[in-house]
Amino acid sequence: MAYVPGVTPGKWVRIWNERHPDVPLVLTQVTAADAEAALREHGADAALLRLPVDRTTFSAIPLYTETSVVVCPKDHLVAAANEVTVDDIADDIVLHPLDDTLDWERPPGQPAFERPATTADAIELVAAGIGLLIVPQSLARLHHRKDLTYRTITDTPQSQVALSWPEEATTDLVEDFIGIVRGRTVNSSRGRRPDEKASKTSKEAKEAKEAKADRAAQPKGRQQKQQPRQGQKQGQKAAGQKRQATGGGPRRSGGAPKGSRSGGSGKPRRGR
Repeated sequence: MAYVPGVTPGKWVRIWNERHPDVPLVLTQVTAADAEAALREHGADAALLRLPVDRTTFSAIPLYTETSVVVCPKDHLVAAANEVTVDDIADDIVLHPLDDTLDWERPPGQPAFERPATTADAIELVAAGIGLLIVPQSLARLHHRKDLTYRTITDTPQSQVALSWPEEATTDLVEDFIGIVRGRTVNSSRGRRPDEKASKTSKEAKEAKEAKADRAAQPKGRQQKQQPRQGQKQGQKAAGQKRQATGGGPRRSGGAPKGSRSGGSGKPRRGR
């Protein structure tokens, strides 16, 4: 995994090591100008770089946008403000290094006599009082010096950090890393290897089939259980109506109907 200065891939690397302890992830820092070459020459499987990138050859997923800041000496007027605009530094020399990561139509301020080769060189010139420098905030932090500070600047381009890889080399491991940077959980089916996807899909299909069978059987079972009870109630109702029609009533248990006599029941007769 190649990455450009200012990008901090530590969080994603830790997650990778937890999920793939048997597949080491090797980090290689490259300059912003060399990031695409590292991918094109197969020096890296993927890269964390700053856009733009050649979309005819590489796939890219934007991850976040960085705030742009102006780097200046601590005793500069810019340091007295919390935030500045391009107009505030219109009369200052603004350095524009050859490895600049911001996509300028026209750099602000007054141009320097010569463009520094790198951002690191431009930082040295700022410390020497030659001019100011506009960079993504992560680069200002990376090149921090005690005699320099930075302030947020508006109305300027912003840098986008992205995960990029050769479109023709979208491997299973690259898919897994895409899932990590996008925040997918370890149980997510997206970004998994084909054998894992097939296993999960088969399990889900089986569970769905069993659930469908249970739903289909449940109403039928209830209907079969309710039918005898309904018929039994109707039979009991019909029998009651028949007894009412013939004048009969419910018999008392354990004896003859009220008012009837039999030889073995009632009071004994007196002897004459």
